[in-house]
Amino acid sequence: MANEPEKVRTGFYIEKEMLDRCDELLTTANVKSRNEFVTEALKFYCGYLTSQKAENYLLQTLSSVLTGTVHDSENRIARMDFKMAVELSKLAHVIAYSHDIDETALHKLHLKCLDEVKRINGAVDFESAYKYQKREI
Repeated sequence: MANEPEKVRTGFYIEKEMLDRCDELLTTANVKSRNEFVTEALKFYCGYLTSQKAENYLLQTLSSVLTGTVHDSENRIARMDFKMAVELSKLAHVIAYSHDIDETALHKLHLKCLDEVKRINGAVDFESAYKYQKREI
């Protein structure tokens, strides 16, 4: 009996209906008395409150980490997109300089490329473009 926790006598008010309900659940709770029932109920509720605090803390921490990761990825992708846009612009200027294409043909090419990119969902394939230009498709 030396390992039993210290017990104190206390009193509290409880609604009659709640007390009756607890009495009905004594066997379901696997306890022999109201005192045991109340003790188990309080342990459960304290554990619930503690887990809610831990859960909220973990969710906030996880959310913070994920937000940081997403922002870092977003910045990396934006920098890469900028570099790709610069390279694409250089390529477009070199091609435009070296080929004499009229405005009508350029507009037709734009519409064709727009439809193609929509159709293939942006997965441009150089080999397919080459075969199309060589009339192999």
